Amino acid sequence: MVERLFGTNGIRGVVNEELTPELALDVGRAIGTHMKGRVAIGSDTRTSADMVKSAVLAGLMSSGAEVVDLGMLPTPALQYFVKTNGIAGGVMITASHNPPEFNGIKAVDADGTEMPRSKEEAIESIYSSRSFAQRDWRGVGHVQKSNEAILSYHNAILGNVDVESIAKAKLKVVLDCANGAGSLSTPRILERLGVRTVTLNCNPLGTFPGHPSEPTEDHLEDLKSLVKETGADLGIAHDGDGDRTIFVDEKGRYVYGDKSLAVVASAVVKDRGGGLVVTPVSTSSCVEDAVREAGGEVAYTRVGAPIVARKMIETGAVFGGEENGGLIFPEMQFCRDGAMTAAKMIEIVTTEGPLSELLKKIPTYQLDKRKVHCAEERKERLLREVCEAYAEQRVDQTDGIKIYFDEGWTLIRPSGTEPIFRIYTEARSEEQAKKIADRCEKVVKELLED
Repeated sequence: MVERLFGTNGIRGVVNEELTPELALDVGRAIGTHMKGRVAIGSDTRTSADMVKSAVLAGLMSSGAEVVDLGMLPTPALQYFVKTNGIAGGVMITASHNPPEFNGIKAVDADGTEMPRSKEEAIESIYSSRSFAQRDWRGVGHVQKSNEAILSYHNAILGNVDVESIAKAKLKVVLDCANGAGSLSTPRILERLGVRTVTLNCNPLGTFPGHPSEPTEDHLEDLKSLVKETGADLGIAHDGDGDRTIFVDEKGRYVYGDKSLAVVASAVVKDRGGGLVVTPVSTSSCVEDAVREAGGEVAYTRVGAPIVARKMIETGAVFGGEENGGLIFPEMQFCRDGAMTAAKMIEIVTTEGPLSELLKKIPTYQLDKRKVHCAEERKERLLREVCEAYAEQRVDQTDGIKIYFDEGWTLIRPSGTEPIFRIYTEARSEEQAKKIADRCEKVVKELLED
């Protein structure tokens, strides 16, 4: 029986409860056995980072891996280092937006992308069978520290935006790094862009004292206020490991991730004279509306950044991303990149005008989110029954079932990490969205009762 370790975004758990040094050690042994070569490792700012990283390091070296320790840095900086240095793979010690008592282990493939599920399963098989590579004292690996990763990452971002135009615009931004790994990178990038920057929570502290590391609206009240008080042109907020970015417009209003995704997608498509944008089926219709208006097309995938990234590679897409602020720029790398997102939005505001004006061009939809409890063993059957219940409707079964109605759509999909079904409904008005969601939720609950 192979134990499932990796969730939708790596291995995560409360430190010294689910995520113990023993687990980290053996996961390191399994990753090293699987990767068979040089492995880069880094961490975010969490207080448990050194403990977890040390255990993983020991496991990697015991399997014979030569390890490059990149220290504390954002996840996309590690991914860029792996991609550009001929590394067999990478390991990022992070729990992203989870509370400070959590930590995690994320595996990165040789091309810098998040590791595909097939390779995670191979690592899980090695872990479960205890078939680790065992080296004698002559064959154990070594660790080499490197400070090159962040600088090369910065240079790559600066090479993908119009630095001269940005510097001439003399924009002012407020940057909130949530005391996370973005603190070590984004302030320096903005300085090199010539942007006047007011920093907020940009000192790396693993307890996240400023606010929780998930950049939701209720966590960014200070950012919204400071943008208005300082007359800034833009507010920028990262999550804990710096691979996602959420914005506040110049009027201090929180911008939901689907809207910023639509703004950037539209700008990229216009700049390229067309092209394909890839995004999950859960993304708001406003993105497809904006992309089509700009002369592009949209392809939908299952939920998950690695799935979006691989679809982009397969199709030659010009852009992609998720509605949570995780945007993917193929000219940079095929993974979510928070600092690249910030730099690109600054370029767009520089050339096209205030973010509030750009948002007026994006259609507005209302989203209703809810969930229904469902035992794991019942999920597969329930999904079949939901499909049968809506057999007469236009549906998309890319991930769960997305049902299209005249007024909007509903996505009903099983969670990959919890015993629940998520029900996302979108319509032009809040009333319509609630009405459709009520009907769909009723169908799901009646099927569960039967």
